[in-house]
Amino acid sequence: MQTVEEILKLKKVKNTAVRSIVLKHLLNQQKAQSLKDIETALIHTDRSSIFRTLKTFQKNAIIHSIEDGSGTIKYAVCAEGCNCELEDLHYHFYCLNCDKAFCLFEIPIPKINLPKNFKQTQANMVIKGFCDKCS
Repeated sequence: MQTVEEILKLKKVKNTAVRSIVLKHLLNQQKAQSLKDIETALIHTDRSSIFRTLKTFQKNAIIHSIEDGSGTIKYAVCAEGCNCELEDLHYHFYCLNCDKAFCLFEIPIPKINLPKNFKQTQANMVIKGFCDKCS
């Protein structure tokens, strides 16, 4: 697993204290995190700084966002080598009991043949059910 410093250097993102703290937190999680989850864990970090950091990370393909159907956007660190391009997209699993969202990196989203002149920019595939701790 890459370190915070290696990831930021590879993605050409300046390493600041807030960026380092947020990325370290996300790397240590087993599930996707909402802004509120991150704020709760990083109580000494300003909400707007966290939000700006998440947007910077998304723009530079360090993290991706997940719309898991819960009404809350969640964030997870991209897999090594991911550039958040269409071929990097994967399914997610959302637990209906504990509200946790998990990346299913091993299940890529298939290429969809769209009608002429349609252009796909993103896709979100969510499987809902109960995680191993809740089932």
